[in-house]
Amino acid sequence: MTTQREGILIVDDEEGVRRLLKRKLLSQGYRCEEAGSAYQALDELRNKAIGLVILDIKMPGKSGVQLLPEIRASYADTVVIMATAITDTSTAIYCMKQGAYDYITKPFDLDEVVLSVDKALEKRRLELENRDHQQHLEQKIEEQSRKIRASFLNAITSLAYALEAKDRYTSGHSQRVAEISVAIAEQLGMPPESVEKIRLAGLIHDIGKIGVRESVLNKLSMLTDEEFQHIKRHPEIGEPILAPIVEDEEVLKIVRHHHERYDGKGYPDGLFGEAIPLGARILAMADSYDAMTSERPYRRAMRAETACAEIEHGKGTQFDPEVADVFLRTQRLVSSVV
Repeated sequence: MTTQREGILIVDDEEGVRRLLKRKLLSQGYRCEEAGSAYQALDELRNKAIGLVILDIKMPGKSGVQLLPEIRASYADTVVIMATAITDTSTAIYCMKQGAYDYITKPFDLDEVVLSVDKALEKRRLELENRDHQQHLEQKIEEQSRKIRASFLNAITSLAYALEAKDRYTSGHSQRVAEISVAIAEQLGMPPESVEKIRLAGLIHDIGKIGVRESVLNKLSMLTDEEFQHIKRHPEIGEPILAPIVEDEEVLKIVRHHHERYDGKGYPDGLFGEAIPLGARILAMADSYDAMTSERPYRRAMRAETACAEIEHGKGTQFDPEVADVFLRTQRLVSSVV
């Protein structure tokens, strides 16, 4: 006997027919509701959990044939069995083509009714279980993919830190750039998801230096023109390294364009003004400030005031004026607190 887990709605304008079917289905453990018209049926479907509808084909007003497509459209998980006179089976077959599961004929063989109901609800159960399994499987795959991406990203970030750690002059650079960039982005009122993308880009923006010769990276004197051209390729190198892992076009573009200049004289693509992604304009600001205020083997670190004067001078040429103004305002606030 089936437990009372499935609700069955019996829709027929004849009360005697409804009672007959209800009595039999209740004896099999089903929970049953009744409706004497299509409009009552729609009310029951709106307000109660119905797994199956036994729907009379011919009813006054809106017929079962007319009601069927409404049920299929609005309650796709509800199966429908059509009830019809034995002389009108062609209409019942038409209804099956429109989405009904089966049809039963009057006068009813109640055992056959139960058999049809059992089969219909079993089919529904299997379809729902399969869909649920598919959804859970997709969620598990997505979760696993997320973990794999996060693991690779952590590895890439660690590698970026390891590259910096080899050189005492650049150690901690990416972390500082990320923190400065986040402060600027927040002052600009950017949404949290954009701020986090900028933070990530800041942490990994120099990963392309993996492809730069170590002799160039660790050179203790000024670079030659050839060496400078070589090191300028690191934004282009970094983008394809990160693409399979990051899977976020915005982050990849920030990394690629963090050495563009507002006047179009930067690299690798010579983008101009607002054609440069905002995140890249922010990162360029933070990257330049940290580079100026850090020790280098060929020069001493600038004082913060001197670096800020350089940024003021570079507004509109090297730097986005608005980004520079926000940074300078933030830097002055920090300096006044310190």
